[in-house]
Amino acid sequence: MTSEIRTDCVSVIVPFYNRARYLEEAVQSVLAQTWSSFELILCNDGSTDDSVNVAERLSKEHPDMIRIVHIPHSGPGAAREAGRLLARGEFIQYLDSDDRLLSNKFARQIQALREDSAADIAYGITRLIEADGSVVKEPYKWTGEAREHLFPGLLVDRWWCTHTPLYRRRLCDRIGPWSDLRYSQDWEYDARAGAMRTRLTFIPEVVSEHRQHPGLRQTGRGTWLQPVDQVRFFGSLLAAARQAGVGFDSSEMRHFARWVFSCARRAAIIGDSDAAHALLSLATEASDPVMPDLAAYRMATRCFGQQLTAKGFEAVTRLRGRDKGPASLQQAWMEDEYL
Repeated sequence: MTSEIRTDCVSVIVPFYNRARYLEEAVQSVLAQTWSSFELILCNDGSTDDSVNVAERLSKEHPDMIRIVHIPHSGPGAAREAGRLLARGEFIQYLDSDDRLLSNKFARQIQALREDSAADIAYGITRLIEADGSVVKEPYKWTGEAREHLFPGLLVDRWWCTHTPLYRRRLCDRIGPWSDLRYSQDWEYDARAGAMRTRLTFIPEVVSEHRQHPGLRQTGRGTWLQPVDQVRFFGSLLAAARQAGVGFDSSEMRHFARWVFSCARRAAIIGDSDAAHALLSLATEASDPVMPDLAAYRMATRCFGQQLTAKGFEAVTRLRGRDKGPASLQQAWMEDEYL
């Protein structure tokens, strides 16, 4: 990592993979900032379309502001990490290549951080937009709520978007490298910030736009984490929550325990016994005292094995109409439906 730190500068890190259609809009939203001190690091994650040509043209047009780094296709975490290691700014902004920032974002969030020296993250309202830029929802997720800390909400959902926060560089240095998880690596990243009881400061105005579109987002719309990576993700999330002081009696922790328990059953059904066992152990660790249905499930697995027990439990759950579970909470992106 470079040792040269530029005071007042925002390092904007934009990973991209085959994003020729939207990359220029993302970059232009940075160039339009009213805050003049920034650098733009475009991180090419092994693109095979015209994205590289778009990035190179933008770099030639703005050589003092834009740099490009190329890595083999490794996923968004690795691309962001390549940018982080080159960043020279006092502040860090992560921006996915299909999203946009509003022109006031840096000025307003830096002002908030200057006014609250104890805060290491400033965030504001994010709105959801369509591919053509029309507004779908404002605010999006829980970004319209003033919160002082990331936990316990992170046990339920990553309640903002990658571009919503602005980080002090000193915090990013403490968080450390980005995970190589294919999905939810941004959730895991913020969990490590939350573990340190990082203080947040809130700007009650729109600062960014999250785009939904027919193509795949870099962080994906397909199958979520495979069971082996669910073990890594949930383990990191639970450890961070406990370090942050989240209690077993909180509704968020109860929700988390049921969520991991449901993933353990799904892993068992598809025959991944190692992941199923590890996830069941995490669900038990998050549940104190252990939930009655979890205790009964663990006992049944000793007699009937994991897969048969999981199938039987799911069948009984459907018959009782308890698919969602009595301790499930509404996630940030949901309207009227629950986990």
